[in-house]
Amino acid sequence: MGFTVEDMLLLAADRYHMKLEAGARGWSNSISWLMMVEDLTIIEHFDGKELAVTTGLGFPSEEKLMALLQTLLSHHACGLIINTGRHILTIPDRVKEFCDVNDLPLLSVPWEVHIADMIKDLTMRIFLQGMADEQTSSAFIRVIEEPRSWQACAQELLPYFDVDGSFQVILISNGSLDQMDTVERKRLGYRIEIFLEKITHNSDFFYYDSSFVLIGNNITRQQMDAILDNFINRFRRRLSGEKLYVGIGSVLPGLQNLHTCYQRARAAMNACLRLDLPLVRFDEMGLYRLLTSSSDLLLLQEMGPDLLRPLLDHDRQHGSSYVKTLEEYLACGGSYQKMARKMFIHRNTLLYRMNKIEKLLGTSLESPRERIKYQLACLILHLKEIQP
Repeated sequence: MGFTVEDMLLLAADRYHMKLEAGARGWSNSISWLMMVEDLTIIEHFDGKELAVTTGLGFPSEEKLMALLQTLLSHHACGLIINTGRHILTIPDRVKEFCDVNDLPLLSVPWEVHIADMIKDLTMRIFLQGMADEQTSSAFIRVIEEPRSWQACAQELLPYFDVDGSFQVILISNGSLDQMDTVERKRLGYRIEIFLEKITHNSDFFYYDSSFVLIGNNITRQQMDAILDNFINRFRRRLSGEKLYVGIGSVLPGLQNLHTCYQRARAAMNACLRLDLPLVRFDEMGLYRLLTSSSDLLLLQEMGPDLLRPLLDHDRQHGSSYVKTLEEYLACGGSYQKMARKMFIHRNTLLYRMNKIEKLLGTSLESPRERIKYQLACLILHLKEIQP
């Protein structure tokens, strides 16, 4: 996941006497660039993931320093380095508390450090890590597109990932990524990366086929749940006006199953978009695992609305609710007693309605095969692309 604040600390702690002062929960933030900041103007051009560096010349007071942090946060910067010792002698507690609350890494280097040399050194390492990340993402995409290539790609990925370990694919979208221009989409991707805390080198993040793709390697269900919960909370807090869809694939063993991991995440994303749900786990989709995996919309139309056409037409013409009654009948396993309790309708009324429904459909729902057929039809009606 790029060159992170954690990577930088490991390198710069001795070389530049760098210390993490606050915002420790954001130390897995990846860095796109180092930017010298001595006033707020340049921050307007931040795309996200920039790490700001200041001597404090333009921010000598606590209030001005707080204004700097609030501006950095609103532009999705990944952190701030303060060159302490001249303009800022000590970092105020209120500043540290703000960074802790907002998971914004705050670092310090002493005045004796030559800032220009540090920025040059760290920027080069960011660039090299970015190249390595692009190669890694390309290898993962090849495995997704050409499953038989997994052994050749494993050699490329082996230095960075446990290719025999477990893999999971998460797809993230706002529902219209393919309609955004490249710069706008890249900016959103940077911001999403910032919100994905605790995702470091056992993962990869890239854009592919209309979604942002997060690949996790040897991350437990509990760990991934915590990562996604925190991600969603941070996303909604900082980008409250944006749509968010998250499709979660299965955890499967070995790089050879990455293609299947991706296909299942894609089915979960399809369910998000078709049912307008913010988050869907493939493993919890039931029969929708089959329905959302199909790209044959004509077949779904035939198996859904076309099969239920007599009921749909009757409901439309007479204001009845026969489709809803059929759904409840199937959900209750054909038990009129359960239906009566759930729908607050007398059993005899339900018997009358179900007789009418069977006559309109020209079938008997006593047969398990017929029930399954119509249960699938009712599920298909809830897909957004299907016209009832």
